[in-house]
Amino acid sequence: MRSMIKIKIFFKKNYINILRGTALVILAVCFFIGTSYYNSYIHDDNFTKWASPDATANYIFTKLYAETGEINIFEKYNLYAEDLIHPRSIRSDYGEMKPVSFLGIILIYGKIGSILGSGVIPYLTPFFASLAIIFFYLLIKNIFGKNTALISTFLLASFPPFIYYTSRSMFHNVLFISLLIIGLYFAVIMTKKRVGKKRYWSLLFSALAGLFIGFSMISRSSELLWLGPILFISWILNIKKIGFSKLVLFCVFLGLAILSMIYWNQILYSSPFSGGYPEMNSAISNITKASSDLVKTTATGKFTYSKELIEKIKENIFHFGFNSKQSLKMLYYYYFEMFTTLFFLASLGFLLFLQRIYSWKKRYFVYILCLLTLSAILIFYYGSWEFYDNPDKTKHTIGNSYTRYWLPIYLGFMPFASYFIIKFTHALFPKRKIEKEEKEIGDNVFYKLGRSKFFAYLTKKHFGLPNRRLMIFSVRILIVALIFIFSILFTLYGSEEGLIYSAVKHRETKVEWTKVLGLTESNSVIITQYHDKLFFPERKVIVGLFNDDNMNKIYFDLAERIPVYYYNFTFPEKDISYLNDSKLKSVGLQIEIVEKINQSFTLYRLKKTEVEENYK
Repeated sequence: MRSMIKIKIFFKKNYINILRGTALVILAVCFFIGTSYYNSYIHDDNFTKWASPDATANYIFTKLYAETGEINIFEKYNLYAEDLIHPRSIRSDYGEMKPVSFLGIILIYGKIGSILGSGVIPYLTPFFASLAIIFFYLLIKNIFGKNTALISTFLLASFPPFIYYTSRSMFHNVLFISLLIIGLYFAVIMTKKRVGKKRYWSLLFSALAGLFIGFSMISRSSELLWLGPILFISWILNIKKIGFSKLVLFCVFLGLAILSMIYWNQILYSSPFSGGYPEMNSAISNITKASSDLVKTTATGKFTYSKELIEKIKENIFHFGFNSKQSLKMLYYYYFEMFTTLFFLASLGFLLFLQRIYSWKKRYFVYILCLLTLSAILIFYYGSWEFYDNPDKTKHTIGNSYTRYWLPIYLGFMPFASYFIIKFTHALFPKRKIEKEEKEIGDNVFYKLGRSKFFAYLTKKHFGLPNRRLMIFSVRILIVALIFIFSILFTLYGSEEGLIYSAVKHRETKVEWTKVLGLTESNSVIITQYHDKLFFPERKVIVGLFNDDNMNKIYFDLAERIPVYYYNFTFPEKDISYLNDSKLKSVGLQIEIVEKINQSFTLYRLKKTEVEENYK
C-alpha cells in the first residue's frame, strides 16, 4: 500500500516530465521506423545500392571493414589500366582501391557491423539520428528551457533534409550532426557545478563529451573549419567552469576517438593527417606551412611578408573559391526559398529574442556567438561554390549538397523558431482576470494536474470559456502539427528527388542492374559515365567516354585481357559509324550493340579489329 502511495505521489510530482519523456521516445521510435522503412523497401539481400557515388563508396568499404577488417580492395587490372578502374568517390593507387572520403562512418559503422552483422549497416544512421532527437531536446532544454526544447525537437524530427539524409543513410552528414549533438549535450552539462561525490559525474560527462565530439570529427573532418572555432569560443567563455581536470579528460577522450582515423590514414594515405581527398591534403599541407611561416615572420618583425602568407592561407581554406554574392544567392535558394517557414519563424524569433539582450544569461551569448560564427563560415565556405548533384543545373532541390552541408545552420536556428511560436501563442490569448490558481499555473497545461481536478481545470464552466493555458497549448500543437505534415509531404513529394520518387526510380534500376549483369561476364569491365555506382563491385567499372585517345588506348589494352563493355545513352547510328570508322578504329577497337536495356540506355561491347597489329 505504501509503495502504491509513493508511486502515486511520484507520478503526480513528475507528471509533466513523464509526458514529455513519453512523447520524445514515441517521436524517436516513429522517426527510426519511418526512415528505416525506406531502406528496407528499396534494398534487399541481393540488391543494396545507393543513388550517390559517395554513399556507394561508404557502404562498400563499411561492409568490407565489418566482414574482413580491411579498407582497401586490390584490383590487379589497374596495373595495366593506369589506375582507371574504379568508381567515383574511390581512388586507386598502384592497384589498391581506397575511399575518397572521411573514414569515420566506415570505422564506426564497420565496427558495429562486425559485432551485429553487416546487415545492420543501412539502419545505423536512422538509429543515431533517433538518438540525436532525444539529445537535441536535452541540449536545448539546458540552454533555452523545456518548452522551447520540446517544440524544437518536433521541428527537427520533421525537418526535410534531416529525414532525407537519414533515409539515404550512407552519407556522413547526419552521423556527424547526431554525434555532435550528443557530444555538445555532455559538454554543456559538464560545466555545471557539482560538489562532493557528484563532482565525478562532471568528469564522466567530460570524457563522454570528448568521445562523441571526437567521433563526430572523424565523421566529417572538414567541419573542423567551423567546429574548431566554436569549441574554442565555448571554452574561453566557460574557462573557469571547465577548469583543468575536465579539459584534460575531454582532450584525452577526444584523442582516443580520432586515434583509429589516424591509424588508418597512415596505412591508406601514408600520413596520419592525410585523407582520401588530394585537394584537402594539399590544402592542409599549405595551410600548415604558411601558418608556421606567419608565426616566424611575425615574431621576427617581418610584416611585409605576412600579408602574402595570410592570402595564401585564405586561398587554401577557400579552395572552392570565395564568392560572397554566390554565397548569398545559394542562401536564398536553400534557406529562404526552400525552407521558408523555418526562415521566417526563426528570423522573427531571433529578433524577439534580441529585444531581451539586456537580460540574457551567459549561455545565450555563448550559443548565439557560436551560431553566428558557424553560419558565417558555412555560408561563405560552401556557398562560394556551385554543387550540381541534380543533373538539371537549373533546379534547386533537396538532394543538392547545400541542404546537408548547412544542417548545423538549420538546426541552430530552430530554437528561435520555437521561441516565436511560444511568444505568438501567448500574444494570441492575452491574460484575463481569472482566479488565482490559473494565474499561478506555469507555462504548461499539464502543470499541477495532480493538485486540481482534471475537468475543472480544463474547462472554467463558471466563465463559460476554455482555459487560457489549454488554448495556448492547443494552438501550439496545431502549428507544430501543420509544420510537421507539410515538412513530411515536402520530403516525400517535394521534387523529383523526393523520397517517394527516389524509391520508385531505385526499384526500376534493379531491373536495369539485373539485365546488364546477366549479359556481362563476372570479370568484365564496364565503361560508363553515370552507372558506376550501380554496377560496382559486381563488375569492374571505369568512369569515361571515348573523347580521350589515351583512355581509348587503355581500353584496347584491357580488351586484350578481359571483356570490355560500354553502357550509356543509346548512340544514334551515325555516332556508331563515326566511332567504328574513326575514333575507335585508330586504336584498334570497334563497338557493337549487345542489347538495348531500356528506352534510354544500351549495352555495347568493345572488340579488337583486324588493324590491331598496326596499333601494336
